[in-house]
Amino acid sequence: MNATAAPGDSTGDIREARTTASPATGPAVDEKPVFSVRNLWKVFGPKAERVPGGPLADLPPDALRERTGCTVAVRDVSFDVRPGECFVVMGLSGSGKSTLVRCLTRLIEPTAGTIAIDGEDVGGMDKGALRDLRRHRAAMVFQHFGLLPHRTVLDNVAYGLEIQGVGKAERRAKAGEMVAKVGLAGMEGRRPGQLSGGQQQRVGLARALAADPEVLLFDEPFSALDPLIRRDMQEEVVRLHRDEGRTMVFITHDLSEALRVGDRIALMRGGRVVQCGTPEEIVGSPADDYVRDFVRDVPREQVLTVRRAMRPAHDAGEAATGPALSPATTVADAIEAVARTGCSARVVDAGRCLGVVDSTSLLGVVAGLESTPSKSTPPNSTPSMGGFEEKTAA
Repeated sequence: MNATAAPGDSTGDIREARTTASPATGPAVDEKPVFSVRNLWKVFGPKAERVPGGPLADLPPDALRERTGCTVAVRDVSFDVRPGECFVVMGLSGSGKSTLVRCLTRLIEPTAGTIAIDGEDVGGMDKGALRDLRRHRAAMVFQHFGLLPHRTVLDNVAYGLEIQGVGKAERRAKAGEMVAKVGLAGMEGRRPGQLSGGQQQRVGLARALAADPEVLLFDEPFSALDPLIRRDMQEEVVRLHRDEGRTMVFITHDLSEALRVGDRIALMRGGRVVQCGTPEEIVGSPADDYVRDFVRDVPREQVLTVRRAMRPAHDAGEAATGPALSPATTVADAIEAVARTGCSARVVDAGRCLGVVDSTSLLGVVAGLESTPSKSTPPNSTPSMGGFEEKTAA
């Protein structure tokens, strides 16, 4: 069942993207984080260092600005970015998200706190180490493409490698590979003025990929594009993430975009992270009224999974009959399965029936009437609901 949406509205494609965004192995939860951010502050204004951790930090923004001339853009933020995940930072204009991503590579100098990449302190890097970080380890894709108008597509993509001192033949060969990877094969000789906005952004993406960075940083890269082109570029990011498993930090103000591309989402407001979790956690268990209002128009059935709709099987017969679904199946897909067969569906993992879902439990999730999962249960776990072993192949 394909969800439908008005042209330019990516909400209708959330369910499909949620099943394909992550690489097959998924983000490595137990590995050392790529980026580790702790108690990060960025304060703009005179003597900004006096604000973090002191009594001034508790002042409302207007009072702080009037008293000190300072503005807090990022306020005591902590998070880890795991290897292979797409970590989305989302918020409205002025929430601090773009300042935050620029702090990761010290394009903007943090006021307080620590940032580490692969365990190495970014704050302690000298100019040479920072240059290496920005050229080789973390590449930025900006909203404004920054293409050189007098250069061809191929030479724009190769520009970063040229700065690194890579030989002409090698860099042009690598650039050609990246041009093809982002779907621009045959356009190598065109100049930026001959390209559409979406094509220009693909050139910017290819330029970032050419350096083969460990992390791609996206700062609202598609917000200036037309809706249909924006959706195409979102699909491109999803595809690259799925195929390569590259770590990404993605900044956006668009909730549909965040749900579409993100493995985890940090929602910012007033410089703070008000909630950080998977799309299912953000939509299904909002931390406060602000988050709840933010996600109220999201089609829950396209984001939430059958974990939230499961109930125990009544007996061994119910646990052994009906269609078998994985715990990651969305409620929308489960509704289709139940509607097609006219009976309850089993949720099966590794040959074990964890529980069953039926029309009542599934519609309860759609209506927001399901019980909130226990806080002692990890969000990605699948607690046993039925306890029945699966006798037939799922």
